[in-house]
Amino acid sequence: MANTTVKGAIAIHGQNPQFLVETVIRNRIWESNYWKEHCFALTAESLIDQAITLRCIGGVYGNQRPTEFMCLLLKLLQLQPEKEILIEYLQADEFKYMRALAAMYIRMTFSAVEVYELLEPLMKDYRKLRYRDMAGYSLTYFDEFIHSLLTEERVCDIILPRKAKRSILEENGEIGPRKSRLLDAMEGRSDHGSNRSRSSSQSRSRSRSPSKSPYRSRSPSASRSRSHSPSENGRYVSRSPSRSPDRSRSGSISPDRMDIEPTNVS
Repeated sequence: MANTTVKGAIAIHGQNPQFLVETVIRNRIWESNYWKEHCFALTAESLIDQAITLRCIGGVYGNQRPTEFMCLLLKLLQLQPEKEILIEYLQADEFKYMRALAAMYIRMTFSAVEVYELLEPLMKDYRKLRYRDMAGYSLTYFDEFIHSLLTEERVCDIILPRKAKRSILEENGEIGPRKSRLLDAMEGRSDHGSNRSRSSSQSRSRSRSPSKSPYRSRSPSASRSRSHSPSENGRYVSRSPSRSPDRSRSGSISPDRMDIEPTNVS
């Protein structure tokens, strides 16, 4: 039948892969027109044609109607594609909604170690995503969606399977420490700053060292002789304040301006 899981499918978390979606939502997906018209007889390869046409992510909206994103997620659980095919979905950078679909499937079906190794590099993607829920459309970002898959228990109206915490996996040696882009950027900036300080100190030490250029060295005698040299007009510059000859006054009184006292003529 169209709603049954493929033969030979491996049980995930001890149950049928389609049972990871809640019964109410799963029944509404099977009854939706999108499932009957577009998800019938899909394979892991032909599902890409439907995944690249997605325009939003989310669980249910309106009158408990499932989104196209949720229908294709259930189809992936029914088909249970190989790991290599899902990695190809993740590497398709130009189709962000297909990438989000593969990330959601990996979070629900893969082990905890594989989830951290495959999804954490996707947090470098900062593109916008449309999210549709009961309240309508809203905007989110791809890195926020991946962060919710790694930290929250319920995403897109689906209860996610439990997984071990990263700190426990690191203590057991199953996974290495997380690589932080911010820490790498800060370390790179600090290295750049130390190199810059070294170069500035070297330049200061060079500037303080005496110069050997003959044009910059001046002897005191040359500077003194230059101070007593005549100006360009051929005149000596006097540093003492000068007075005009008509306003200059000597200490003695001229004889023509002396007051002649009248003499007594006997």
